[in-house]
Amino acid sequence: MIRLRNHPFPFLLYLEWALLFVALLTELLPSPRRAFLELSPVSILSIAAFLILGLRLPTKTVAKVFYTALEFGLIIIATSLDYRSIRLLPFLYLVLVIRSSLLFPLSGRLLVATVAFTSFFFRLFYLVNNVFPKQFFLVQLLIDGGCPLAQELVEERFNSSLINLTFLFALVLIFVLLLVNALLKERQSQEKLTVALAQLRDYALRIEDLATLEERNRIAREIHDSLGHFLTGLNIQLETALKLQKTKPEQAQIFLQEAKNMGSNALQAVRQSVATLRSDPWLELSLADAIASLTDHFTRTTNIIPDCEIFVSQSLPVDVKTAIYRIIQEGLTNICKYAQATSVKIKLQATESSLSLTLEDNGRGFRPEENLTGFGLQGMRERAMAFGGNLNIESQPGAGCKITVKIPLTKMPK
Repeated sequence: MIRLRNHPFPFLLYLEWALLFVALLTELLPSPRRAFLELSPVSILSIAAFLILGLRLPTKTVAKVFYTALEFGLIIIATSLDYRSIRLLPFLYLVLVIRSSLLFPLSGRLLVATVAFTSFFFRLFYLVNNVFPKQFFLVQLLIDGGCPLAQELVEERFNSSLINLTFLFALVLIFVLLLVNALLKERQSQEKLTVALAQLRDYALRIEDLATLEERNRIAREIHDSLGHFLTGLNIQLETALKLQKTKPEQAQIFLQEAKNMGSNALQAVRQSVATLRSDPWLELSLADAIASLTDHFTRTTNIIPDCEIFVSQSLPVDVKTAIYRIIQEGLTNICKYAQATSVKIKLQATESSLSLTLEDNGRGFRPEENLTGFGLQGMRERAMAFGGNLNIESQPGAGCKITVKIPLTKMPK
């Protein structure tokens, strides 16, 4: 149903009603051959039929073609049954073209408009030349006076008027087509914009979900790298103290004291992790100082003094410093847990274009291809990849382990 509220183009519906109303007014106008109220039933029925057809538009292709053909047939039948219905030709054809614009694509609209103009042209000239009596159009007094020149002049002017009417109808038809095409393009643009906005909202929700997931992973890495590091050292100190409590109670007491310190450090690490979510932990701490603090804890836990070479002169982005710190922290934690190493080397070097980190030990090693589920190694790799970098692990059983990290620094904000 075409209703005022859900019609796709209310303006076109108003235009159809206006055209049909004007067509009805033309039937009420007087003519040389009829009185003012001498209405043509065929014309009135044609207008009513067009008005009723406009209340429902078909949706299937076959029904659309039949619907348009029915409108053409109504126009031809109306003008065939009553020649006075010729006044309705331009109005009914315009309504037909407007409705076809809502039914067919551009090629179909142009085809219907072409057929409408051709039908109007031939139907008009057929009615004028074969149906209407000539004396209806000529100046009767001049013809009765026997003036062939006057008759020829009137016929010439009448034919000129018909040609002008045809061209005028063509211009109006073109204007209607352009108007409807502009409205349809505007509607298509609005629909595309609506779809684009819906996609944008969907993308925004996806980005929000990804951001939430990333934040969860980041918090998980923070807890694993910081708290896990201290708890690992705490566990080692307690195990050693248990082994020495009977044979060497003095040394066991030292390890217990160190375990207590590490417990305090673990608590402090938890507090720092929470504070990290609210503030910048690197405001007063350099990367070299942070690494020195890590190696100091590592030395107290394992009695191994790492060989550190740090060559970082320029200021690094906070996120990059955090990532490097956590990678070194996780690497030292893994050495404490599994490596059984006696020597550890840490080398950090920054250039204008990249940052490279090497963490190497002489422990028992492992097969990297068989260790795919460890959260620590996965977190280290994720931290490097977050900045477009990469992490490479070189290790074999009995040959130690070497972890190499490279992070590009070009076009990275400070």
